[in-house]
Amino acid sequence: MYEIVVAGGWLMVPILLCSLVSVAIIIERFWSLGRNKILPPGLLRYVWDLYKSNKLSMDRIIELRQDSPLGEVFSAGLVNQAHGRDVMKDAMEEAGSKVAHEMERFLAALGTIAAITPLLGLLGTVLGMIEVFTEIMASGTGDTGRLAGGISTALITTASGLTIAIPSMVFHRYFERQIDGMVVDMEHQCSRLVDAIFSGKVLSETVDEVSPGQSGAGVE
Repeated sequence: MYEIVVAGGWLMVPILLCSLVSVAIIIERFWSLGRNKILPPGLLRYVWDLYKSNKLSMDRIIELRQDSPLGEVFSAGLVNQAHGRDVMKDAMEEAGSKVAHEMERFLAALGTIAAITPLLGLLGTVLGMIEVFTEIMASGTGDTGRLAGGISTALITTASGLTIAIPSMVFHRYFERQIDGMVVDMEHQCSRLVDAIFSGKVLSETVDEVSPGQSGAGVE
């Protein structure tokens, strides 16, 4: 492996740095974007039970905000609940936009790595081919083994760049899809909470359908 890296030339340095950053981002996003961390099971039911029993104090709302991204969105709406349905929904939408932006953290960097590493590899190959043709002009084509070795070395950077770019692009798309799905679920639960507070006819449906987990899950 070391010989391959050395043979690829100086452009292998930024390519390897990109690989380290890509791996770090992928691990961090897997850890941070766990579904139960973003959307704790049973949180909607827990909030609704507190609301019905008049136990939703400001201290509870602060705990809710600190508990999870979904709790942060809920708390933004609950703080503004007294101002009416539209104000509550607007507050939730604003908080949801902030949460979605935080969930997308580092994905731009991952997408950039997926885009530039093939270009770095191609640049290394072009520079390597220039050296090969310079050698041909200077010494002719008598030593075919040397020329073949030079071409092989030139292609190392392209192979390395693609090896990093392909999984980076796959995980970038995967995380984007995961985030989109969780944002949709978050919007659905927020809509259910608003309907539950301002329209009594959907209370039981809201609690039973959206909250499969145990009451109080996700908040101490």
